[in-house]
Amino acid sequence: MCQHKPPCPPSDSADREAARMRAHHPEQGWSLLCNGVLLFEDTGELLPDGQIIAPHRPGALATVGAKGAA
Repeated sequence: MCQHKPPCPPSDSADREAARMRAHHPEQGWSLLCNGVLLFEDTGELLPDGQIIAPHRPGALATVGAKGAA
């Protein structure tokens, strides 16, 4: 899909979110990345092969950990 250099990471790589945005629709809560990944504002993803990646918000986990440490 990429026409630029260096090419974006493929959709099946761990760093797939580093790809450039092709379309950005914040009013609808999603962005289409150059590698075909749909990235949602809740950090969930839909890969080109139909695989769903659940939201993964590191900030929320850090908050839970901080409460448990007090």
